[in-house]
Amino acid sequence: MINFVPIFPLEIVVFPGEQLNLHIFEDRYKQLIKECFAEKKSFGIPTVLSNKVAEMGTLVEITEIVAVHDDGKMDIRTKGLAVFRVLEVIKNVPDKLYSGAIVDYPANNDAKQVRMMQRIMNSLRELHILLNVDKDFKKPDEELVSYDIAHHAGLSLDEEYELLGLLREDQRLEYLKRHLNKVLPIIAGAEQLRKRVKLNGHFKELKGFNLDL
Repeated sequence: MINFVPIFPLEIVVFPGEQLNLHIFEDRYKQLIKECFAEKKSFGIPTVLSNKVAEMGTLVEITEIVAVHDDGKMDIRTKGLAVFRVLEVIKNVPDKLYSGAIVDYPANNDAKQVRMMQRIMNSLRELHILLNVDKDFKKPDEELVSYDIAHHAGLSLDEEYELLGLLREDQRLEYLKRHLNKVLPIIAGAEQLRKRVKLNGHFKELKGFNLDL
């Protein structure tokens, strides 16, 4: 399917199913949000990389306007719906302050991979223990998909964007597995180094080496 969507380009990656809170303060986006909410229409958040609108983005819906301030600024809640590909950016939309894009929606295989997900969750929890981070995913592990955990694996913006461009769940999980396999030894090593540095200067109770051995 190909269609036109209003766009709100941001230097973030939004994943399908993600709950995203936004503070709206620019006039063009205040107009976009007011119109989309009144007409029950979705809008697109294409990722901005290196000051350019990238090819991939995510369609989102407004689930709630939490507050409208005296100056017209808004606090809103949104939810990611589907990954899209930008075919053409329409910078100037007649009678609108905001821009838009012609997009299509590539097929996205999101079939759950329960066994692989469990292995990844074991690694992810190990990472969080090393970082002293506590995360509640609000779902049993068997109900989780890659999009639910991607923001919590320590990916860079570029890496999150690469993940967004993978359109099969097994590919996304493989990407996360490789990332965790790469960073876990680094973080574990840094933690051991931190402990050694912290102990430096303390009185140590060490057994001397027996030269008679």
